[in-house]
Amino acid sequence: MSLLSFIESKVMDSATLRKTLALWRFESEKIVFTNGCFDLLHRGHIQYLAQARMLGSKLVIGLNSDASVQRLKGAGRPINEQQSRSMMLASMLFVDAVVIFEEDTPYELINTIMPDILVKGGDYNPDTIVGADIVRQNGGTVSVLPFLEGYSSTNIARKILDSASE
Repeated sequence: MSLLSFIESKVMDSATLRKTLALWRFESEKIVFTNGCFDLLHRGHIQYLAQARMLGSKLVIGLNSDASVQRLKGAGRPINEQQSRSMMLASMLFVDAVVIFEEDTPYELINTIMPDILVKGGDYNPDTIVGADIVRQNGGTVSVLPFLEGYSSTNIARKILDSASE
C-alpha cells in the first residue's frame, strides 16, 4: 500500500468505521473521539489532537462537512473543503480514523462510535459537551484539554481577510 493510499484509508465512511471499531474493540483498544471543523489547521490543533490521542490507543475524529461548517461559521467558510481537511487530519501519525458528518453536532456519530473517551478543547464545560451523556452512560469519560493560547482558525481567517482588503 502506498503512503497516500494509507492516508486515504484513514478517511472512512460510517460502514467502514463501524467494522474498524469492532476490530479495535475486539483488540481491546481504548477509543478516543473528538470532533471539529479543523478548517485552517494550526499548531493549537496539532497539540490538542496529539494530547487527545495520548489518552487512549486509537483517535477518531468527527469532521464537520462543508455544509455543516457553513451553517456554524457563516458565509465564506470553510476555507478548505472537506476532502482537503480530512486528508490533512488523516496524514497525522496520531490520527487513526476520520469520518465526515453532515449534522451540526456529532451526537448521532458519538452514539454510533461509543468512544471510551470523549475529548473537547478548553472552552467547553464537561457537563454541556454534546454526547457526554452517551459516553458517561456507557462507562466512558469526558475530558477537556487546555487550549494553546493565541491559535484560532477564525482569527487566522480574519487576518487573511484583513490583509487582503488593505
